[in-house]
Amino acid sequence: MGSETALESGIDFQLTEEMKMMQQAARDFAEAEIKPHVMKYDEAQEFPMAVVKKMAELGFFGATIPTELGGAGLSPLEFVVIMEEISRIDPSVGLTLAAHSGLCLQHIAMFANDAQKKQYIPDLATGKKIGSWCLTEPSSGSDASGMKTTAVLHDDHYVLNGAKTFITNGSHASTYVVMAKTDTSKGSSGISAFIVEREMKGVSVGKKENKLGMRASDTVMMLFDSVRVPKSNLLGKEGEGFKQALAVLDGGRIGIAALSVGLAQGALDASIKYAKERQQFGKPIGEFQGIQFKLADMATEIQAARLLTYRAAFEKAQGRNINLLAAEAKLFASEVAQRVATEAVQVHGGYGFIKEFPVEKYYRDVKLLTIGEGTSEVQRMVIAKNLLK
Repeated sequence: MGSETALESGIDFQLTEEMKMMQQAARDFAEAEIKPHVMKYDEAQEFPMAVVKKMAELGFFGATIPTELGGAGLSPLEFVVIMEEISRIDPSVGLTLAAHSGLCLQHIAMFANDAQKKQYIPDLATGKKIGSWCLTEPSSGSDASGMKTTAVLHDDHYVLNGAKTFITNGSHASTYVVMAKTDTSKGSSGISAFIVEREMKGVSVGKKENKLGMRASDTVMMLFDSVRVPKSNLLGKEGEGFKQALAVLDGGRIGIAALSVGLAQGALDASIKYAKERQQFGKPIGEFQGIQFKLADMATEIQAARLLTYRAAFEKAQGRNINLLAAEAKLFASEVAQRVATEAVQVHGGYGFIKEFPVEKYYRDVKLLTIGEGTSEVQRMVIAKNLLK
């Protein structure tokens, strides 16, 4: 019978030995290189350039890029494992990695021609250059098709004009993937994608955002003033940019789901440690059922979010349609992370409100995860559309 065949073949939920070694390497790196500086970066809103360079040396920046283009040749599932471990210590660093690898670099890897790949991917995969992805604008967030940035063709180049907001890595990037309208009469079908370089005249960094959380992640406005972009820097064909962006976001949402799982796990780890150490009424608070139930619920939801995220990454590795799974993973994992971060502060009581304890930062960082790369409401729209088609 079918069920017997499935049981005989088995479904292994364990990471391979190679993945476990990679997980441990990422964990050791995060503990040694990131953890001692987390609050310094956060307080100063400092981009952790030293950490970024070391991550690049370890191959994290080009994790899923083929080795012949300078990458590590890993699978999407292996990238998720790395993302989770980095974000367990500092979600801000995880966000930097997600924007570079999951958005900018993946967009080029998925839709560039061979010449573009050879020109741009090696420097991005090795971390020689940092990448940034420019979709959101001051007047268009969830409705990305309402963007006002334009790219007008003149002979052998496009003239790019507009502004992008909430751009991660913008100040430190050398390579940008920018979405712009090449035909303003066609709505989303008139959007195209371009590779833009920092040294092009007219590219500048605008306002740096002063954020609630994720403060070590660089978030700025990018300005494009009559930038001459070579025609050869068009990704795919005119009018394909919006469809490309949606496909890139599917993969990017898996990255944010992994970031969410990592953040939640960090908050749970801190809560378990505190529950063992904090004494009240003559015994550790972890011996009280009220705290035990909180920890149990946190752990169970994290495990569910992790499995959903791993499933989406596995399906991506198989080349299957991940639109539904990525939305489910991102929605569930980000909202689990929010609940876990809130409960972690509650477990810590008054100390959860103090910056000397890590849960205070998890609580501030987590809110972005239900907003960035598609709000929870947008994910529910995507899921419902898949269910009803």
